[in-house]
Amino acid sequence: MSDALHEKTAAELGSCLVAGETSSEEVARAFIERANAVDEKVHAFLHRDEEDFLAQAKASDERRAKGESRGALDGVPVGLKDVICHKGQPLTAASRILENYVSPYDATTTTKLKEAGALVWGRLNLDEFAMGSSTENSAFGATHNPWNLSCVPGGSSGGSAAAVAAREAPLSLGSDTGGSIRQPASLCGVVGMKPTYGMVSRYGLAAFASSLDQIGPFSQTVEDAAILLEAISGHDPLDSTSYPAEVPNYSEVLNENKGPWKLGLPKEFFGEGIDDEVRRLVDEAIEFYRSEGHELVEVSLPMTELAVPVYYVIATAEASSNLARYDGIRYTHRSDRTGNAIDVYAKSRGEGFGEEVKRRCILGAYALSSGYYDAYYLRAQKTRTLIRQDFEKAFEQVDAILTPTSPTPAFKQGERNEDPIAMYLSDVFTISVNLAGLPGISVPCGFTEGGLPVGLQVIGQAFKEAEMLSVAHAFDAAHAFGRKSPTL
Repeated sequence: MSDALHEKTAAELGSCLVAGETSSEEVARAFIERANAVDEKVHAFLHRDEEDFLAQAKASDERRAKGESRGALDGVPVGLKDVICHKGQPLTAASRILENYVSPYDATTTTKLKEAGALVWGRLNLDEFAMGSSTENSAFGATHNPWNLSCVPGGSSGGSAAAVAAREAPLSLGSDTGGSIRQPASLCGVVGMKPTYGMVSRYGLAAFASSLDQIGPFSQTVEDAAILLEAISGHDPLDSTSYPAEVPNYSEVLNENKGPWKLGLPKEFFGEGIDDEVRRLVDEAIEFYRSEGHELVEVSLPMTELAVPVYYVIATAEASSNLARYDGIRYTHRSDRTGNAIDVYAKSRGEGFGEEVKRRCILGAYALSSGYYDAYYLRAQKTRTLIRQDFEKAFEQVDAILTPTSPTPAFKQGERNEDPIAMYLSDVFTISVNLAGLPGISVPCGFTEGGLPVGLQVIGQAFKEAEMLSVAHAFDAAHAFGRKSPTL
């Protein structure tokens, strides 16, 4: 492992800071230098405020000098997906409609990061309004996969995954509505986790689909993800969907629970459509658990085949409702070509939104329209309940579930742009976890012969993040695929 600060994990940086081997300002400068060196190729960031970043680092060093360190994240950089509010910084959601918007307040997750002493670092690229699986739908240019710059990093949190993979940030936050953390984590060879719905506050997150969205961490290791999850979790009265669950010391319990576990293999996730190399690497990861004495059990999630259509009814319906606020009248882009109020609304949205956002808003408005609400939205919500019940039955038999994260490794940029259905199927293994409100984590489990990363998904029971993290950590600690870094 390199001694370079930008190569270190968050836990290692924390240890170096505690031991006085480096300063927070030196850490910040190392990541500024790294971003300046490689981000022109990767395009993970939409905005970097180096002056603010260094001011945060200086404040961290001053606290430490007084013996007032705030814990494991004090002085450690964390990048933010550009849908999470950071007061005084831009929030574009990678959309022209919010091109000139500056956050007037902090998201709860941002507040929690600041309270933990973390250095909030930049605005990370994404698919516009988090709608996509490749980070090609950004109005400000696509992000490239650090392992192969001609490939996509996944999406929608592609900038957050690529920043960690390219070592431009040791940690980052993304949002996951149907796989938007786990799928890019898999394609970029990093750890990415979606917590249980309600575990992390959504206050200050630009909404896509409110019953599905959840903020979560990216990192090199499961240990780092646990440290960051602990900092951002907890009940928030500002979010009506926030759940008053206890927040354990995740990083401490990682090594305490060693099983043996009963791990479920859902037969519906191992059928057709999986790339051969993905199948081989996931099978090898499963064999590791078997060799460690854990019991592997076949389970069935029969409603899985309905997850994609159900998701695209619910998510688009909620998106069309949430995005109605971007109307050209209050704080968004306003068209110059307007003659009346209807023009302001229609032309501002027409110019401000990209094709994928328009497609989803139209689909959602249709599903919610008079005469179709019962046929589509209501039926989708009833089927969603059946999907959740499938998981509940499976968890009566097993402690956690293992699946591939993505059916394929990273694909070439532009390859699926003309086929929205092929793009939507990128999330076929992740969507049902959001519909059921469960926690899921993608852990790097190897590389294809072409050098592209592959991820193993561990699905846990609601609010049992600690057990799910322990299962993921057992594999991650033994293999450390997330510690390998690409040559840029």
